Amino acid sequence: MIRQLFKFIRQFFPSLLLLFFSMHAFAQFRVEVSGVGLTQVPISIAPFKGQSASGQKIADIVQADLERSGQFRGVAVNAGVLDEVSLPNLSVFRQAGSDALVSGSVGTLADGRIDVRFRLWDVVKGQDLGGQSFAVAPADVRLAAHRVSDYVYEKLTGDKGAFSTRIAYVTKSGSRYQLWVADADGENAQSALASSEPIISPAWSPDGNQLAYVSFESRKPVIYVHNISTGKRRLIANFKGSNSAPAWSPDGKTLAVTLSRDGGSQLFLLSAAGGEPRRLVQSNSIDTEPVFSPDGRSIYFVSDRGGSPQIYKVGISGQNVERVTFTGAYNISPSISQDGRWMAYISRVSGAFKLYLMEIESGTVKALTDTSADESPSFAPNSKLVVYATQSQGREALMTTTLDGKVKARLNGQTGDIREPNWGPFLN
Repeated sequence: MIRQLFKFIRQFFPSLLLLFFSMHAFAQFRVEVSGVGLTQVPISIAPFKGQSASGQKIADIVQADLERSGQFRGVAVNAGVLDEVSLPNLSVFRQAGSDALVSGSVGTLADGRIDVRFRLWDVVKGQDLGGQSFAVAPADVRLAAHRVSDYVYEKLTGDKGAFSTRIAYVTKSGSRYQLWVADADGENAQSALASSEPIISPAWSPDGNQLAYVSFESRKPVIYVHNISTGKRRLIANFKGSNSAPAWSPDGKTLAVTLSRDGGSQLFLLSAAGGEPRRLVQSNSIDTEPVFSPDGRSIYFVSDRGGSPQIYKVGISGQNVERVTFTGAYNISPSISQDGRWMAYISRVSGAFKLYLMEIESGTVKALTDTSADESPSFAPNSKLVVYATQSQGREALMTTTLDGKVKARLNGQTGDIREPNWGPFLN
């Protein structure tokens, strides 16, 4: 069955072979932002008073978050030491071209926790836009910085920030595969699982506490659900043949999976607690890569029923199959934004695999990249960014892009490569 699955991958998803053969050691990420958006808020992030004692440059983390979103442009202003209680001379920032200012401080509490405080200013109107404080363990200083970014983003754009969310991805070092959970900027990675056999298709549960994934440790693909907090996991699908491509329903009670138990690759619905699966669609074609719509009423999937891989949509009852993609002869790997407005996917164009975006209601499509080996797109939970894997300068890399394709950030391992990114949900 493994040989059959690899044959299927080579035929249907050749770019995924890079997962098995092209990854190297994991390394720390750095963020490199390129491109210019049409409208960006110029903002100054003053160095947080006392931040050096925390071991993290919180102001730099906040600025990188905001710039990566494509909505902001950092403006450096030398205005001396500021904290959250300072009354800044806003005219200095206004003259430098800033529309907003963030200032704050970092201190250590008696119990050893780190106290992070900040304030946001509207430089143009001269208004105090409020602030917050976070008391966190020393290991969570980066998380506090991301929460600062979330606050600033929401206050100035009206949309919820997703900087304090997490991503999952897979690496390979020698013969060792690892499943990682990291901050949304790729930093602070923690290993969730290590194996000498391939790990693919990580998928976050809606509550952000679990990851479903496919493991080959049984010498065939089987599906596990892994609890991030406890490290415990349970076997969900180990049926005859291949068990692959898990996707969670919005309520977290059901998984859509691809099984070959009846011959070929077909879609099934399976309780997240396990049990007997229910076949979704009766088809003689290859049906795979399911993903639920945000309302849980439909499933998008990839099928060759029209002669080549295209993306289709079917009701949760298995009725009313509709073709979704009509531009291009080879379209795979759908990801649906949480607001239900967008679908990101991979299209093969003249032998190159490129990230595309479709506005679902109108069917309008556009290419977001000019690279040639893109794969595995996944939306941020606020629907404003897409994370994907690609090749850049001859190496595998993880990237984010804005929906207009104008601002991209490379989350790049200096000596390693990563694959299969999946963006987690908002955490309560």
